This record gives sequence, structure tokens and C-alpha cells, in this order.
Amino acid sequence: MKLIGDSGSSVCDWVLTFEGNTVLECRTMGFNPFFHNEVVVQYSLERNKELMQYADKITEVHFYGAGCSSEKRKNVLRRALRFVFKKAQISVTHDLEGAVYATLAKEPAIICILGTGSNACYFDGNEIVEKTFALGHILGDEGSGAYFGKELMTKYLYNELPKNINDLLKERHGLTKEVIFQNVYNMPHANVYLASFMKTLTEVKDDPFVREFVYKGLSKFLTYHVWSYKQHKSVPTHFVGAIAYHFQDLLMEACYKHRIKVGSIIERPIFNLAKYHSEVV
Repeated sequence: MKLIGDSGSSVCDWVLTFEGNTVLECRTMGFNPFFHNEVVVQYSLERNKELMQYADKITEVHFYGAGCSSEKRKNVLRRALRFVFKKAQISVTHDLEGAVYATLAKEPAIICILGTGSNACYFDGNEIVEKTFALGHILGDEGSGAYFGKELMTKYLYNELPKNINDLLKERHGLTKEVIFQNVYNMPHANVYLASFMKTLTEVKDDPFVREFVYKGLSKFLTYHVWSYKQHKSVPTHFVGAIAYHFQDLLMEACYKHRIKVGSIIERPIFNLAKYHSEVV
């Protein structure tokens, strides 16, 4: 049995396959070694009864995760996964590589992630040969859920939001200055908290303020992370992640203005990753 995991900072999607057929689909909390140690990962997995009933039957685990860009951070996930899935060979790599596989790209392309965080890379048809720096939610993550959430909370606290958006956020999330400060400055996973506001904005994504607000953030991402690759004029650009998917009309509009050819837009990479590992690997 093969277990494939695709993790951002908010959620991790899992698909378990056997001889190319899907046995199980489930979700857990997201695992990012910047924020989670192996004890947290192990504890969360062991609480998932769906996964644990197959733990001794799994022979391969292929995990793609945000923050898994160095051997030190990959080892956090490797140790936890080895403890839980004792009979399995463990592979841990960066979510950008997972995004490449998820788009099933065989030709050169630029691959972008727009979810809780954001990132981009250039794929030459065989391997990832360049990367822009991912600066995280404090210094970067342009176009991501965390980026938009941070901008949104700033405008909320400065009373710069239209009344309808202000009231919607206040009612839905119980916002006060104290609540926001507690979650951003004192609680763990501020990036996940900030990204959570985007689910509310998707409900009013045709509002003029929301459209302009999201469009500007997506344009900033394209300027910093796609235009930095000289190949952006000649190859398609693929996108994965919830922000890309739910605001794809604005993303396509921004790409058109930036003269970027849009390839595929995929909300959840996990299903194509499962297909990749069933058919290619």
C-alpha cells in the first residue's frame, strides 16, 4: 500500500492506494516543520483512526510538505512518519516538488503555490532548476491566504474596510483588537489564523472591494515570483492551492495583464499526486 500526503500549513490531504486503486481519502491538520515538531506530527497521525487501521499494511509513504526544503526539516517529518508507519519506506520532500508532479508537467513550466503560503519554481521538464525565495508570512508570501489575512486585519484595525466587509468579518470571527493580537502575537500558527479569513471572503468574492483587494495581491505575487523567471514569457504557468482555485477569475485577469500564459489551476494536488504515484512511480 502507498500513502501519499500533501501538506500545507493549514491542512494535510492523504490518499492511500493499493495496486493503483484508492483505498482511503482523509485530512489531518497541516504539518510544517517550521512550526511543528515530530511529537505533534506523530500525535496527530495516531489520533486518526482511518489511517491507523492501515498503519501496519503501508509499505510506502510519499510526503510533500510546506517547509520541507532542507534535510534538517525533512528529518522532522521522516522521524515522525517512521514511528507511525513502521513497515514503510519514507520519502519526504518539498511541496513545490509535489506541485510539479500534481500538474503532471512534462514540458518546461513555472509552477506556483497559492494556498496558506505562496511559492514558485521553474521546472525544465526534468527537474526543478531554480527557485525564488519563500520568505514566509511575516516577510513575504505575497498572494497567499496568510498575506491577504494580514492585509485584511491591518485594514480592519485601521477602520479602512467598507462597512459590509467590516461587519461580516466582525460577526463571523468575533473580531476585536484583543482577539486579533492574541492570535497573531501570542498563539502558534498565526499564518493559519490569518489565512482563515479568506474562506469568508470567498463568499463575497464579487464585492468590488474584495475583487480589487485580491487582484492587487495576486498581481504582486506575479511580479515578484513569476516575472523573476526569464522563461515566464515562453512557458505556461501552473497554479495549485485554494487561493488560486477560488479566485481563479481574478488570477487569470492578472495573468493576462502580466502577459503570463496560464496552464492548469488545481485546488487540491493530492489526487493528481496519487495518480502520479500509481502510474509513474
